[in-house]
Amino acid sequence: MKTAILSIVFACVTSALLAQQPIDTTFVDYKYKEDQFYFSITYDLLGKKPSEIKQSGFSSGIHLGVIKDMPINERRNKAFGIGLGFSVNSYNQNMLISQHEDGTYTYQIINENEITIKRNKFTTYLVEMPLQYRWRTSTPKEYKFWRVHTGVKLGYVLYNSSKFIGSIDDVKLNNIDDINKLQYGLTLSAGYSTWNFHVYYGLNSIFKDSAQLDGKSIDMNSIKIGLMFYVL
Repeated sequence: MKTAILSIVFACVTSALLAQQPIDTTFVDYKYKEDQFYFSITYDLLGKKPSEIKQSGFSSGIHLGVIKDMPINERRNKAFGIGLGFSVNSYNQNMLISQHEDGTYTYQIINENEITIKRNKFTTYLVEMPLQYRWRTSTPKEYKFWRVHTGVKLGYVLYNSSKFIGSIDDVKLNNIDDINKLQYGLTLSAGYSTWNFHVYYGLNSIFKDSAQLDGKSIDMNSIKIGLMFYVL
């Protein structure tokens, strides 16, 4: 899985670099479209988390996909976008997820005075559909411009996993039922040319109400902050 992800990332970065090569401006396309492929790297945060839960290390996200750009005015600097993509998100933290023989899950805070944590994270793999309103300063002859893209992103969790490695027995779980299959949130991307700031704010919880810590639902959402790269 890691090898496949790294291969996809390499391909996207290579495409982005090739896209920055000199463009033949002898042909002017007055029906041009923009930003139809995207690649993003984010730092993934847990919002609304209980005070006992603490993140550690670098929790990362990788996002890539294609968007259909649909201009809505004659100048073509305003558009709607609808797309399809894939996302991998890892959250390093101090909450141990374990499973009983009857299939139910237990959530508890790891006492780091008694247990050494080498790695403890849960990861989600999603297929996503971004829906955007897009504004830019592009023209048929201008390939570097300011942009602001805002909208929502719908995600469906295809697969999830949890991994603990430490001074006690390793705990590895796959397809935890307590993780919400449907994830959705607000998005904003803004910047100039290649470099764009990107943020995602999850509107629903990562976990279902059945996931409880000390008798209370783990009502954490996902917040992703990073860079977005677009390819024409």
